[in-house]
Amino acid sequence: MMSKTELLSAIILAGGQSSRMGQDKALIPLQGIPLLRRVSEVALHCASEVYVVTPWPERYQNLLPNACRLLQEVPLPGQTEPHGPLVGFAQGLAPVKTDWVLLLACDLPQLQVNVLQNWATQLEKTDKNVIALLPRHAKGWEPLCGFYRRQCLPILFDFINEGGRSFQSWLAQHPVQELMIQDTRILFNCNTPADLERLASYQ
Repeated sequence: MMSKTELLSAIILAGGQSSRMGQDKALIPLQGIPLLRRVSEVALHCASEVYVVTPWPERYQNLLPNACRLLQEVPLPGQTEPHGPLVGFAQGLAPVKTDWVLLLACDLPQLQVNVLQNWATQLEKTDKNVIALLPRHAKGWEPLCGFYRRQCLPILFDFINEGGRSFQSWLAQHPVQELMIQDTRILFNCNTPADLERLASYQ
């Protein structure tokens, strides 16, 4: 088994407005545990360092495991508001030292440690030109549950500085390897109250 302390860090994005849910998704309790804490605990089983990127670090500082590091997401120069997950990812990637980083959304209640750890065993065998190892769905890549090389940061900043904000558009420009998934429920995310009801049917 790969040594998690040498190869992999994790970034969790907790910067969404949760407008469709009507409340902060990261704070929604499932079996008494807030979603963000559930995701962070899974990440800590897979990665040597876990960063949580958010515009509101004070909102989450008391619910995260002590081993997690909160990073303040900040607006781009000349702007007043954060610009979505791609920019949050770039800001979270800047302090990472490991070759690979596991990127996760904060609203993935079906994550399984053993599945992520099994995926991670593929990293050392991934072609050196590949910038990301991601699941694919009908609409494209699933960018918020997969792995990225730290060395992609310069090309990511170039894309953002040119006005790019879409993960799909950025990934379409570079080599990405597909992660094969047997159970797609691991990618289920909670965006609406109806999603929470569906989740209850899975339990």
